[in-house]
Amino acid sequence: MASQAQAQAAKPAAAPAKAAAPAVNLKETVKIAWIDPLSGLMAPVGQNQLKSFQFFAEKFSQNNPAGVKYEVIGIDNKLSPAESLNALKSAIDQGVRYVTQGNGSGAATAIIDAVNKHNERNPGKEVIYLNHSAVDPDLTNSKCSYWHFRLDADTSMKMEALTTFIKDQPEVKKVFLLNQNYAHGHQVARFAKELLARKRPDVQVVGEDLHPLASVRDFAPYVAKIKASGADSVITGNWGSDLSLLIKAANESGLNAKFYTYYTGVTGTPTALGANGAGRVYQIAYSHYNMGGEMGKWMTEFKQKFNDDFYTGSVIHAYTLLNQAFVKAKSTDPVKVAAALEGLKAQSFNGEVEMRKADHQLQQPLFLTVWQKADAKYPYSPENTGYTLVPVKTFESYVSSTPTSCQMKRPT
Repeated sequence: MASQAQAQAAKPAAAPAKAAAPAVNLKETVKIAWIDPLSGLMAPVGQNQLKSFQFFAEKFSQNNPAGVKYEVIGIDNKLSPAESLNALKSAIDQGVRYVTQGNGSGAATAIIDAVNKHNERNPGKEVIYLNHSAVDPDLTNSKCSYWHFRLDADTSMKMEALTTFIKDQPEVKKVFLLNQNYAHGHQVARFAKELLARKRPDVQVVGEDLHPLASVRDFAPYVAKIKASGADSVITGNWGSDLSLLIKAANESGLNAKFYTYYTGVTGTPTALGANGAGRVYQIAYSHYNMGGEMGKWMTEFKQKFNDDFYTGSVIHAYTLLNQAFVKAKSTDPVKVAAALEGLKAQSFNGEVEMRKADHQLQQPLFLTVWQKADAKYPYSPENTGYTLVPVKTFESYVSSTPTSCQMKRPT
């Protein structure tokens, strides 16, 4: 299994074009408003991602095929949908035409609605929303929007791949579902139950719990419930402090269950895992720490510059697709760029990706990795733990792809 993942990981990332002259010399600065938390328990994640957007803005401004420069403006939304709307208005007032957000599907829903209304009322001043990490499937189904483009794989895509793996793990018999009490957490639980019932009807869901988003500081009571249930495996979509503190409590209680996660690689969790998680904590994601190629060089440079780890690969998707769309549209006008993004295929760091025209959900390969000691073959060690995420299996785009119910309303 690992050989397939290694072959995929060995593919070079899509570097900014090295052409002597831009294909289309637009000579413009494209401002992107980054709207996510810079305060509260999720601030470390937000701060990391803002640095990521700014770091790659610099990279992708060099030898840009459209002749544009990128500038990223960071605005703290405090993980709040209401604050996100204030931030969006502030960005639009500054003349920003591209916005990005990803931490929290509640904020994402609010931004989609606001962008739809703004674009309808302000022809000639349209805005595009690049969603880097908000993964509620409804955002590209019942709430799909022509102006919204999702760069991460959604909750259902990741669960499709994860349960395809679990199907062949006979030791998984009793599963506990622990998730954050908002759209993404509800969807993780829902799709886990549906897909396990179809692929492994013998697996028992022995417990299910939801907890408040980004406010729990002690997960010991939740871990006690998991232990009492007799679960051998935990499936969780938790991220940030909600995953790192859960793992910390699990380690302190001696819980030996396997964890199947979406966000093990995110700030704080590698340190919480340390040696205790080796061999029993898995992650399903569109990237990992040992991709190699250009991605490996960028990650090393990011760590040297910030003493931090780069893990939000959708940032690279954003610039890769924008570069190509600007060239295709011969413009940075969001109306022309949105049309150019539809159905666009590109070579990115994890293989070929495609922005599906029907719903604006990026189709891309996914990787299942497991937490293990770093070695010569897989040397990258997040948070200097001495451990890393080692590729176990690659799921090509067609495996993780899920259908859409989107009825896209396009501008006339």
